[in-house]
Amino acid sequence: QVQLVESGGGLVQAGGSLRLSCAASGRTFSYYAMAWFRQAPGKEREFVAAISWSGHSLWYTDSVKGRFTISRDNAKNTVYLQMNSLKPEDTAVYYCAGDTRAVGNSPAYSYWGQGTQVTVSS
Repeated sequence: QVQLVESGGGLVQAGGSLRLSCAASGRTFSYYAMAWFRQAPGKEREFVAAISWSGHSLWYTDSVKGRFTISRDNAKNTVYLQMNSLKPEDTAVYYCAGDTRAVGNSPAYSYWGQGTQVTVSS
């Protein structure tokens, strides 16, 4: 089992950048596929990005391609989401998720963090 804790959210102006971090407990982090999802007020949770256990495979939703980058450091048990050129429509609570299965962009991940708020002002 793994516990996930997000950090790095905040308030930023449009065009700015933030880097989210997700720290995982447990010694088997390197075996987990990891992902970021987000949920805006009144909307369903949506997939943002995912990374395979090795870090060699990456997936992004179309709206963030070219602006967001997912990465991981297995030695630090941490996955990151670098967000550049932020837009007001990126405003949401961002969640980290993990699973030993290759879940991809499905919300069927077994483990979730508590979320971190990202607010982008226009």
